[in-house]
Amino acid sequence: MSTSPAELSALRERILTLKKDLNAIILAHNYQRPEVQDIADITGDSLELSRAAARTDFKVIVFCGVHFMAESASILSPDKTVLLPEIDAGCPMADMVTAEGPRTTKRDLFQELYGITFQFPDTYTIKDIKRQHPGVPVVAYVNTSAAVKAESDICCTSSNVVKVVESLKEDTVICIPDRNLSAFAAKRTKKKVIAWDGFCNVHHVQLSMNDVVQARAGYPKALLVVHPECPPEIQDKADHITSTSGMLTFCRESKEKEFIIGTEEGLLHRLRKENPGKTFHILSRKMVCPNMKRTHLSSVLAAMEKMQYVIKVPDEIRIPAKRALDRMLEIA
Repeated sequence: MSTSPAELSALRERILTLKKDLNAIILAHNYQRPEVQDIADITGDSLELSRAAARTDFKVIVFCGVHFMAESASILSPDKTVLLPEIDAGCPMADMVTAEGPRTTKRDLFQELYGITFQFPDTYTIKDIKRQHPGVPVVAYVNTSAAVKAESDICCTSSNVVKVVESLKEDTVICIPDRNLSAFAAKRTKKKVIAWDGFCNVHHVQLSMNDVVQARAGYPKALLVVHPECPPEIQDKADHITSTSGMLTFCRESKEKEFIIGTEEGLLHRLRKENPGKTFHILSRKMVCPNMKRTHLSSVLAAMEKMQYVIKVPDEIRIPAKRALDRMLEIA
C-alpha cells in the first residue's frame, strides 16, 4: 500500500524529532528506497556507513540496510545501540556461507526465506573449507555474517579485493562467498583463488547477456558500468567495473553524459541527485533487492519509538571479526 506525500512528510517530521531525543544517527545503504535515503544522515555502502558512524558521538545507530550491515556497525561501535528497522532484512549471498552447520536445516531455511535454489557444496561451512586447505588464508567479503568474519583472516570490499589478496604472503587464498567477485580478483592477480560458490541474487540470477544486448541497443551512446558481483561474461562487456561507491565517483568524474548501471536500482536515486545533468539507465528492471526494499519510513519510526530490533554482536565473535576488518583497513 502506497504512502501519500502528506503521510511521508508526517513520518519524516516524527523521525527527525525522535532522532534528536535519542541522540541517534540514521544510516542508509545506497540500495534503500528513495524516501529512506533522503531521511538519512549518511548514505553509502555498508562498511563506509559503519566506519562513519564509529567516528561519531551518537549513542544510537539506526541502520537502514540488511542484517550483516548492522552487525558490522555493532563490531565497530560496541558501545553504541544499533537498530535494524526491519529484522527480517537478510542477504541471501551472506547466508550462503556460515561458520557452522547443520547443512540440511540451513538449506531448507534458506529456500524458505529467499525462494532461491542453491546447491550447497560439501564444504558448506567456513570451518570445513579451512580444514580442507590448512594454512590457506580466508578473505571474507564484508557481505558476510559477523560469525564468518570471525573465522576469517582478513576482510575485503568489492573495491579493494585485489589489493587485499595481493597483500597476503601466501600464493593461494580462499575468497568467500561470492563466486563472481572471486573471479574478478583471480583475473587481476597471479595468486590462486579458491572461490566459494555463492552469488548475489540481484547481480547474478537477475541478469543475462540478453540484458546487456538490449541495453546497448537501446542506449548506444551510454557507458556500461557494472558491479563485480555480476557474472564474468557481463563484466567482460562493461566499460567499467567497480563498487557502488566507485560508480558514484566514476560517473561524477566522467565527461560522458549517459550511463547504463549494472547494480541494484536504488543507486540510481543518488546518481541522479548528484548528477542532474546526466542520464542513468538500469541494466535490467529485475535488479531489485527485496530485502533492501523491506525498510520503509514507518519501519524506521517504529524501531526508534520502541527501541526494537537491537543488533549486538557478542565479544567472543566481535573481537576476532574486528581483527579481520582491522587487517583490511591497515592495508587500505
